[in-house]
Amino acid sequence: MSDKSPANASRRDFLKDSGRLAGAAALVGAAGQHVYAAGDDTIRVALVGCGGRGTGAADNAMSAQAGRVELVAMADVFEDRQSTSFNALQNRHKDRFKVTDDTRFIGFDAYKKAMDTLRPGDIVILTTPVAFRWVHYGYAIEKGLNVFMEKPITTEGPTTRKMLELNKKAIEKNLKVGVGLMCRHCLARGEAARRIHDGEIGDVLNIRAYRMAGPTGSAATGPAPEGMGDLEWQIRRFHAFLWASGGAVSDFLIHNIDEGCWLKGAWPVQAKASGGRHYRGDMIDQNFDSYSIEYTFEDGTKMNVNGRTIAGCHQDFATYAQGTKGSVIFSTAGHLPAKSRIFSGYKVDKGDGGIDPGKLVWEYDKPEPNPYQVEWEDIVTAIRNDTPYNEVERGAMASLVTAMGRFAAHTGQVMTLDEMLNHEHEFAPDADKLVLGGPAPLAKLPNGKYPVPMPGITKKREY
Repeated sequence: MSDKSPANASRRDFLKDSGRLAGAAALVGAAGQHVYAAGDDTIRVALVGCGGRGTGAADNAMSAQAGRVELVAMADVFEDRQSTSFNALQNRHKDRFKVTDDTRFIGFDAYKKAMDTLRPGDIVILTTPVAFRWVHYGYAIEKGLNVFMEKPITTEGPTTRKMLELNKKAIEKNLKVGVGLMCRHCLARGEAARRIHDGEIGDVLNIRAYRMAGPTGSAATGPAPEGMGDLEWQIRRFHAFLWASGGAVSDFLIHNIDEGCWLKGAWPVQAKASGGRHYRGDMIDQNFDSYSIEYTFEDGTKMNVNGRTIAGCHQDFATYAQGTKGSVIFSTAGHLPAKSRIFSGYKVDKGDGGIDPGKLVWEYDKPEPNPYQVEWEDIVTAIRNDTPYNEVERGAMASLVTAMGRFAAHTGQVMTLDEMLNHEHEFAPDADKLVLGGPAPLAKLPNGKYPVPMPGITKKREY
């Protein structure tokens, strides 16, 4: 498969082709072909990537009420990480946990061995660092497997083009593919989005999204312990390195960015941004600890996204929008509960932090099921009913838009979406060839540190 796009490729070309294939897949589904294993109602699952997010996804899979799901294989590069996950899942799901010593695989080729235990139509969970997503997705398609993959699914232009190209094959095979932007499965946000798209707040004028917290994940990382190689440390602390995760912006801010695009009903076409490294000490990661991104949509609407990972500062984790007729609190404090609400005006509080009930037009007042679980009910239901279900195109666009904002902050330049899609800097082009003990995609500089973004100095690429 070529990783190059046609000359002057645009997002419209990719989406047009994907839409055509999606329509063909819908016809296949209508013909009644089933993609889960025939003769057995149990859907078998293999987990590839046994960190916290992978363990959570496997837990949600085995908790699905839409059909019986069993975990039968696990794969990871590191035995200690797999053992922690194995023990946690075994204790939680004695009836649906079917992993044995013979179906636990370690190493860079472990993903193949785990997928080889499955039948066409079973599910593989892809929750390794994103650098390996296109590698693992390609093998899953070859094996005829349905897929759940964690976000982000790409980190820059070349991997976005690879994933979109690969996904054409998945659509042709009628494979069901979920992407872990679980807020898209939130019932409260979904109802708020429907009302916004129906015009309840008028034309959307401005969107504001915040993820301002303390140190998060492994985004702030010091030197590797004595005796540990660069590659192992970079994978273990993947949030710290752009090749492995896309950094803090791609791994964390993507949710808030995607929420804003969802409520707007469009993808922005341009980004300009700023950010900086303030309290770094001996940290060797590539992240800034604050980001401020202004996105512009095709109609001129602005979306401002603010991220910060500095201890001791004001915290906010929410998404808001204003329209010509009113405003919306799309999400309130993190991923759950959203507590989505629509208001008749722009000033919605009483001055003491409380909501002014006189301005409240609508609120989602029902219990909010956990969207991490809902996304699994949705993909299992799609497999059972053989309905078209493929979130890769949307996941790739959300990942690309997020990378566009990150690139703008790291270079200090204005970046367009088409420029980002066609950019040629691929962080880890040989991700399919890595071996423990071998070189890492990111090499140290002569001073013993890793390259970091330098806005205004390094302008054409992020480092």
